Amino acid sequence: MSDTIAEMRLPTQELRDDIPFYTGVLGMRLDMIYPADDPRIGVFSGHGLRLRIEKGAEEPPGTLRILTDDPDAFANGERRLTAPNGTRIEIEERNPPLVLPATQHSFVVRRLADQAPWIVGRAGMQYRDLVPDRLGGSMIASHIRIPDGGPVPDMVHFHRVGFQLIFCIHGWVDVLYEDQGGLLRIEAGDCFIQPPEIRHRVMEASDDLQVIEIGVPAEHVTEIDHDMTLPTPQLRPERLWQGQRFVHNLAADATWQPFRLPGYQARDTTIADSTGNVAGVQVVRRGVGTPVWSRHDADILFAFVMAGHVTLEGEGRDAFALQSGDAYVVPPGMRTRLSAPSEDLEFLEVTLPGVFNTELEPE
Repeated sequence: MSDTIAEMRLPTQELRDDIPFYTGVLGMRLDMIYPADDPRIGVFSGHGLRLRIEKGAEEPPGTLRILTDDPDAFANGERRLTAPNGTRIEIEERNPPLVLPATQHSFVVRRLADQAPWIVGRAGMQYRDLVPDRLGGSMIASHIRIPDGGPVPDMVHFHRVGFQLIFCIHGWVDVLYEDQGGLLRIEAGDCFIQPPEIRHRVMEASDDLQVIEIGVPAEHVTEIDHDMTLPTPQLRPERLWQGQRFVHNLAADATWQPFRLPGYQARDTTIADSTGNVAGVQVVRRGVGTPVWSRHDADILFAFVMAGHVTLEGEGRDAFALQSGDAYVVPPGMRTRLSAPSEDLEFLEVTLPGVFNTELEPE
């Protein structure tokens, strides 16, 4: 394979006009030119590309994107250029800053019985969208499953995100993470927090693996790391990625305490502390007391019912009888009540930020 070279062919009307642009403006190298007496073909290389610019070629000029750490120092700071042969040139930042869209708040209820389609996504996994409007692009919540267990056709990769949660609701999955030792497994009730850009690789899953994945923002880049091999030799559990620590939280180690809402108890996953209060994740079940009406001021409050049933009441809304597989989002300031919880109720609550205010109404 080392003797194999790929070229991208572009058309031109006059190669002589292109040479100073591709070499001088774009900083590419002229590797070949022929025939000598009346050049028709020039081969240029640079920026990870090999271009064959050919007089009379039938292809359209196309668009060439160049990614650089310092766009202002490239091509005299111009971001959009047109080469003499008609090729459009776009100059972009190689690692642009992550943009978190402002949340467009809405009240969302997504039922499993609605039979939303399962979409085949990355590495053959099946995805069900739990928040179709994505709250204006601020977050994505997916119910992900792998029906048939075994090795997962994954590669070492990372995500350019602000926050990402993997919460297992059925089965188990083994994952390798950068600087976290060997294989780590989550089973039902366990979760991972994947800090921004931590390298990882999904290795193997049980039959009917199901997880809830939360990502902020909704659209984020997944990038393959072809150079890193996992596991890495070092163990660095306290390492920070953009202020966040990796979390491997196990349900078996949980301590249950009163929840922010009367009538319920919860176990905290330590995620608020580990993310610098970017987000909080709690598992909630029925507790002592009577449910009351309340309001919250969190930017995002998402919940997924894992077992049992409960009724979600919202001011000015019909009541929703929720059961296992259903999800909802309650916007800040909306008056709601979770009533009639079953004895076996258990739901996942994810909030951004992790610590926020809840206003309770007297019974």
